[in-house]
Amino acid sequence: GLAALHDVDSELWRRLLTDHHGAEPALADAARDPHTLLALLFTSGSTGAPKAVMCSTGRLAMLGTINFRGLVRSDVAYCAMPLFHGNALMASFAPSAFVGCTFAMRRRFSASGFLPDVLRFGATYVNYVGRSLSYVLAQPERPEEAQTALRIVFGTEASAHDRAEFERRFHVKPSESYGSSEGAVVIGRTDGTPPGALGVAGAHMQVAILDDDGRECPPAEFDAEGGLTNASEAIGEICNLTGAAMFEGYYRNPGATAERNRGAVYHSGDLGYRDAEGFFYFAGRSGDRIRVDSENFSAGPVERILDRFPGVLVVAVYPVADPRTGDQVMAAIQLEPGATFDPAAFSEFCRTQPDMGTKWSPRFVRIVDAMPVTATRKIAKPSLRRGSWTEPGEVYVRGFGALVGGAAWEDDDEFRPLTDEQREELADRFRLHGRRPAGV
Repeated sequence: GLAALHDVDSELWRRLLTDHHGAEPALADAARDPHTLLALLFTSGSTGAPKAVMCSTGRLAMLGTINFRGLVRSDVAYCAMPLFHGNALMASFAPSAFVGCTFAMRRRFSASGFLPDVLRFGATYVNYVGRSLSYVLAQPERPEEAQTALRIVFGTEASAHDRAEFERRFHVKPSESYGSSEGAVVIGRTDGTPPGALGVAGAHMQVAILDDDGRECPPAEFDAEGGLTNASEAIGEICNLTGAAMFEGYYRNPGATAERNRGAVYHSGDLGYRDAEGFFYFAGRSGDRIRVDSENFSAGPVERILDRFPGVLVVAVYPVADPRTGDQVMAAIQLEPGATFDPAAFSEFCRTQPDMGTKWSPRFVRIVDAMPVTATRKIAKPSLRRGSWTEPGEVYVRGFGALVGGAAWEDDDEFRPLTDEQREELADRFRLHGRRPAGV
């Protein structure tokens, strides 16, 4: 049942705080208890059904005391991310509570409200998750951005371009790490981390890239243009060889817990690869595997390429079914405000990217007004895959003739609008082969 309920605007709450004014941070023994269930943190559901990750009192206390971001009592932490997500709870609230600094919140993230809030609160630290930075940067540039008190910006999943642009405009460099609510794998950026990489494994973590048989994948190899040349061999699952002991499990879901913890090894369900220098790269979620003409690859590297196309604000790449077998590549693109999609320019862009794999170029492109996102601002790819090319909207197709077995456009790399007649013809081709066009 309910243990306590406090009104933070009340006189009683102010008196309680006054009683502890000037106290040094300290944890009672009860706070360190690893067996007391404190919270259920639901996974984002970006590729499947959300699961409830158990978080003990001891785990949250440990994260607060470690204080990875180096907060001090005079800091002001500004959090507009949801507190039911690990990023806000573990990277912002817990260390703020431990050091006793000011913790300012916004009920719901607002890109237009970000700068006014940071200025109003005098924020020195902000956290973000998912695509939040891209939405902040889509706002008109203002001189006040260089006049904030920000000294620490931390988050996940921002593109290299967005991190660099944020640093240019706000004069503070965002830092990032790869992790999840489960907490069993941490990979952090260092000063020497390549622009597109996640970074290196956290201290005391034996992180490895494993194939479907549990064997370690060979290091990634790159061509002179930086393109991944051995994707089918190098890409595997990001695992922690001793991480099972760190994951406290999914609430009342032993089957899902067993999928993550296999012996001593924790399986993240995410895809990645590692270069010869030991830097890890993200290649997508396990549901982001794509198989075209018997070639396996992942969405992550393709997204990084398409993100370079002028006017792109957010891009998501995902598999949709091929009429006969395997998959085709589909991309959803949200454009920057005021930008329009030029299919001819996009066709030329895809043809001329030196690091674009031979099967990686999208077959379909959907232009969206707003990218569907989960409550934690991650792209909701199941929604995009369900819509496939079958849902109405601005959709372009490349090489339609090849899809339906004809030869008219077989060698055509030009993107053209997908017409209603073509949708019907393509649906007939799926029925002929006993397949369904929509994704999951």
